[in-house]
Amino acid sequence: MKSTSTEKALAHIVSSFQEGADLRLKVARECGPAIVEAASLIAACLQAGGKILFCGNGGSAADSQHLAAEFVGRFIKDRIALPAIALTADTSILTAVGNDYGFEHVFSRQIQALGRPGDVAVGISTSGQSPNILAAMREARRRGLKTIGLAGKDGGVLANCVDVSIVVTSTNTARIQECHITIGHLICELAEMDVLAALPSPPR
Repeated sequence: MKSTSTEKALAHIVSSFQEGADLRLKVARECGPAIVEAASLIAACLQAGGKILFCGNGGSAADSQHLAAEFVGRFIKDRIALPAIALTADTSILTAVGNDYGFEHVFSRQIQALGRPGDVAVGISTSGQSPNILAAMREARRRGLKTIGLAGKDGGVLANCVDVSIVVTSTNTARIQECHITIGHLICELAEMDVLAALPSPPR
């Protein structure tokens, strides 16, 4: 016989999966056009020889590295490497800039160094209020980069300072993060399809 604690745990698992599934369907309905727009923006950037710069904090930092890896490696198709950088990965830069200029500038300073007009900067923040993400997106726009924001809750300030805003309207941080990586995967897949479609056919 299952213990009461086991039954509660199993019920919680089912409830969490159901909550996540319901939220994904809601995001698909509400954010589908924005996801397509973001993927098209990234595909156009890559086709023009630009690069993608990702940034986020905590779990969103991990998502930034995950998604950059999908572009540089591959997502579904075997194809050329696509240029993408996670601004969360270089501990020397993060600690030097954080120490000398303040944590708010750890990503915007890198965009000053690496961003070029036509590149795309992607900021990920479950609250939509992270000061260093907002600073990065503002710096990116000043420098002529296109910007995409992945946010949660009501989108926060981030939703209003990017070219394409994708907001997961939930207050549950874990569920927001789960949707963000799903959205990131869809953007990778759609952008990859567009980029491959634009490549010349291999010689026979």
